[in-house]
Amino acid sequence: MKNVLFVASEAVPFIKTGGLADVVGSLPKYFDKTKYDVRVIIPKYLCMADKYKESLTFKTSFYMDLAWRTQYVGILETEYDGVKIYFIDNEYYLGGDKPYGEMFTDVEKFAFFSKAALSCLPLLEFRPDIIHCHDWQTGLVPVYLKDRFYKDPFFYGIKTIMTIHNLKFQGIWDLNKTRDITGLSMYYFTPDKLEAYGDANLLKGGLVYADIITTVSNTYASEIKTKFYGERLDGLINARSNCLRGIINGIDYVDYNPETDNYIKKKYSIKNFRKQKIKNKLALQEELGLEVNSKKFMIGIVSRLTDQKGFDLIAYVMDELCSLDIQLVVLGTGDEKYENMFRHFDWKYFDKVSANIFYSEEMSHKIYASCDAFLMPSLFEPCGLSQLMSLRYGTVPIVRETGGLKDTVEAYNEYENTGTGFSFANYNAHEMLDTIRYAMHIYYNKKRDWNKIIDRGMAKDFSWKSSAKEYESLYDDMIG
Repeated sequence: MKNVLFVASEAVPFIKTGGLADVVGSLPKYFDKTKYDVRVIIPKYLCMADKYKESLTFKTSFYMDLAWRTQYVGILETEYDGVKIYFIDNEYYLGGDKPYGEMFTDVEKFAFFSKAALSCLPLLEFRPDIIHCHDWQTGLVPVYLKDRFYKDPFFYGIKTIMTIHNLKFQGIWDLNKTRDITGLSMYYFTPDKLEAYGDANLLKGGLVYADIITTVSNTYASEIKTKFYGERLDGLINARSNCLRGIINGIDYVDYNPETDNYIKKKYSIKNFRKQKIKNKLALQEELGLEVNSKKFMIGIVSRLTDQKGFDLIAYVMDELCSLDIQLVVLGTGDEKYENMFRHFDWKYFDKVSANIFYSEEMSHKIYASCDAFLMPSLFEPCGLSQLMSLRYGTVPIVRETGGLKDTVEAYNEYENTGTGFSFANYNAHEMLDTIRYAMHIYYNKKRDWNKIIDRGMAKDFSWKSSAKEYESLYDDMIG
């Protein structure tokens, strides 16, 4: 039996701010339980829902030094979907109404969490062969493992993986203050270790000291070696490229299943979508006050409204886009300028544009099930989950060829009749608009071909099962 411990700052259903929580909460369920014992450790935030806090049982507690401070560490546990989850408790660090705050408090909070996650292991009757760390919040785990814990026989031979979910977020803070917070010696704060451009960088520490680095798609693994995508760590990524692997994320095929989804008006499958999917579209048009017309080309967007997601491209051509024979349904929150832009166009083209500036799980499912196409023109996208959900629901993705979007959406080729969506290469608003026009042309004039694109997309398997197999293979390579 191979023992693996996921260490992360969030996991569904307990606490979620983004896609990281989906990975940490869903992936462990899909490992072969006869060969891999995969467990998870996350912080016990005060802002967690009461129903989850009440499901936890107290395991043990102790006091731990963090530099010159002594801090209480409580350990609680539960089992969820057959996976054992541990929680680190400390109300001083983990209070507040949200999991993340200002960087100076977060650096101390996650230094505490990283050290506590290692310190508690001898008390858990669980010795991991591999500690799988996720994002900058756990970047100090491989560092502490090589520093404070290497003399303890319990920790001999434990391997570490550092997974980058988004290289943009690195945990950067003042070098001397970080040294004081972490209790690490000056030895670690040099340019070949945690120091970067005059500051301390927690993710960099993890990338330097982990045995293996993974990221969430093959293309993103290549992209982060370049200056444009490398977020000033491309030199280090290149230096460690022999240890770098890209493994695509998946989605939960139970939660996202048009045959069983209770959020949607009419359930459907790959066999009957031609007749049934359209009923969801008509219901959504009516609900949102759009023109009720089964033939209208309806484009969906479910996203954070930020520059990273390509909304500057959409803003640039929004009037031209609205002049086309389409409907546009937007769901999400983000930068005020984009929220207000969509509100304005909702007012200006009230029967064509529906701006839903909030987030709703139910509405997101309705959009995936109802729209004809799904627009995702990201500047960069480490993996992306929305395009996987849209493929699952037979909604054809229109994406920019970057990161996981490039790896998961095969561009339609009308001469060979292949492909699962439409894509464009350059970060250019009119190239995006031309791709939308091309998709419209196929939708309106080559309906049989359009339905075959949906067929191929719905037949793809982007469930966690295939990702889990790749991680199993990686774990086997690491520990034999």
